Amino acid sequence: MQKARKEERQERQAAQREAHARRKRRKALMSRGVWVLVGLGAAFLAYRSYTGGQWVEAVRTASYTAGMHAAGRINYLESPPVGGTHHAVWQNCGIYEVPVHNEHAVHSLEHGAVWITYRPGLPADQVQRLKEAAADDFLLLSPYPGLTDQVVVSAWNHQLTLDDASDPRLEQFIARYKNNPDTTPEFGAPCAGGTSASAAVDTIGGL
Repeated sequence: MQKARKEERQERQAAQREAHARRKRRKALMSRGVWVLVGLGAAFLAYRSYTGGQWVEAVRTASYTAGMHAAGRINYLESPPVGGTHHAVWQNCGIYEVPVHNEHAVHSLEHGAVWITYRPGLPADQVQRLKEAAADDFLLLSPYPGLTDQVVVSAWNHQLTLDDASDPRLEQFIARYKNNPDTTPEFGAPCAGGTSASAAVDTIGGL
């Protein structure tokens, strides 16, 4: 009888030790999993920060003063331009199948628009992707004759060149600069109520 009780006690103790060991293993696995998740999260944030910094570094900047109007053709240093003297009438934001006047488009940039330009002859699927990206307010899309890059996206004093319309930096640029109060000289001004004329029509004078 005494021997049976002793064996029962030993079995109970062995079961308790095994349960304790299982709890320790489970706790260790959970702790290890938490640290793995923390590490992955830190790596993801570091990657986001790195890639974010990379694309911002690719943005070319200028320092044009706003509010300067003139009639007639204006010679710009950049092509497409990113700021400077422009026509008193802005280009209505929207999707254009034909080129528009620089002088009107620059005024749209002053109002907070992002101007997406592409080289004529860009494949149709690429153009469609740009149209989808430009289907919002304060966005201007048009072909740009003589463009050396496939796609160039511009905001006031900021510009980025792209080799492909599906480049994620296009959306990043739009999100950062479209109607941004920190980079828009005339924040709150409209991107409608101007002109929707193409570059084939003399709306700037002096052509």
